[in-house]
Amino acid sequence: MTQQPKSTRRRNVLKGAAVAAGAMSAPMVAVAQTTTLRFQSTWPAKDIFHEFANDFAKKVNDMAGTRLKIEVLPAGAVVPAFQLLEAVNKGTLDGGHGVVAYHYGKNSALALWGSGPAFGMNPELVLAWHYYGGGKALLEEIYKSINMDVVSYLYGAMPTQPLGWFRKPISNVAQMKGLKFRTVGLAVDVFTEMGAAVNPLPGGEIVPALDRGLLDAAEFNNASSDRILGFPDVAKNCMLQSFHQSGEQFEILFNRTKLNSLPQELKSIIDYAVQASSADFAWKAAARNSQDYEELRTKDKVNFYKTPDSILRAQLDAWDKVTAKKAQENPFFKKVLDSQRQFARRVGQWHFDYMVDYRMAYNRYFGQQPKKS
Repeated sequence: MTQQPKSTRRRNVLKGAAVAAGAMSAPMVAVAQTTTLRFQSTWPAKDIFHEFANDFAKKVNDMAGTRLKIEVLPAGAVVPAFQLLEAVNKGTLDGGHGVVAYHYGKNSALALWGSGPAFGMNPELVLAWHYYGGGKALLEEIYKSINMDVVSYLYGAMPTQPLGWFRKPISNVAQMKGLKFRTVGLAVDVFTEMGAAVNPLPGGEIVPALDRGLLDAAEFNNASSDRILGFPDVAKNCMLQSFHQSGEQFEILFNRTKLNSLPQELKSIIDYAVQASSADFAWKAAARNSQDYEELRTKDKVNFYKTPDSILRAQLDAWDKVTAKKAQENPFFKKVLDSQRQFARRVGQWHFDYMVDYRMAYNRYFGQQPKKS
C-alpha cells in the first residue's frame, strides 16, 4: 500500500473533521404530520351558519399551517343535528358547531345559554357573563353531570331573533292560541305557556313543514338564514323583535380526549381562533343580515312588522312562570338563573346608563322603522 505524504494526510483529517462537525451541528428537521379533525355543523350546507362554521375552521387551519386541519361537514352528514353532542362525546366526531339550546333535552338549564329571559342582557352581555361572570364553569359542571366529556367554546353573539314567520300578521296574544309553531330549547315552554302547539324541528325541516301546512308559523334566526332556507317562498309576514331567544350564541364542541392530545400551541390557536371568529361573526352578520333584510323587503315583498309590546310583555310573563317551575325541578337551572340575574343587575345598570339611544341619530338621517301590526 502506498503511504500518503504527511501534508496530504493532515488535509484529509481536517476535511473529515469539518464534515463530521457540520453533520453534528445541522438541525434535525422533522416533518410534522397533519392532524385532521372531523367536525359536523348542525346547519344545512347552504345556510350562512354553516358558512360561519367554515370560517372558524379556516382561521384555525390558516394559523396552524400543516399541523392541524379541521374539516367541517353539514348537518346530517354523520348524525342528525340534535345528536351532535353525543357524537362528539363518543368520538364519532372530533368536534362540532351548533348552539347549546339544542341540548335542552339533556338538562333544561342548558337552554339558558340561548333561550331564557337574560334579564335585559343583550347577546354580547350574555357572552360577557359566560366568560367573566361564572357561566363557563357552570356549563362545564352541567356537561360533567350528564357524562358528556366535551370541551365547549361559546362565541358569536347573535342579533335578537324575530318572533317568526306567519301566514297572517298577529296583533295580540290571543292569536297565539292553538298556533302550530316551531321553536327550540326553553322557548318551547314559553310558547307553550302562551298557548301555541310547538314542534321543535331542526332548521332544514322548517320550510317544508310550513309549505305542507304542518306549521302555521315558525322562527329560525336571522334575515340571511331565513332567506336562504326559503321562508319568503311559504310565508310573507315576519314579526320582528322577541324575548324568546334574545341572547343566543354559537357553540364549538371538541371531544375532550382529542383536544387534549394536541400540543399546547395548537390548543392556543383554537382559543384565539374562537375569539377572532366572535368578532368576525359580528361584522359579517351585520353586513349580510342587513343586505338580506333589504332584499327580503324589496325583492321578495315580505311584510315586516314590529311585534306588539303586548306580546313581548306576555313573553316575559311566560318566562317568569317557566323559569320558576324549572328552578324548582332542577338545581342546575336555579344556579344558572341566579348567576345570570346577579351579573345582569350590575352590567345592565352600566349598559343602559352609558349607551346612547342610537335610534335617535338614525331617525334623524333616515327615519324609517318596521311598521306596526
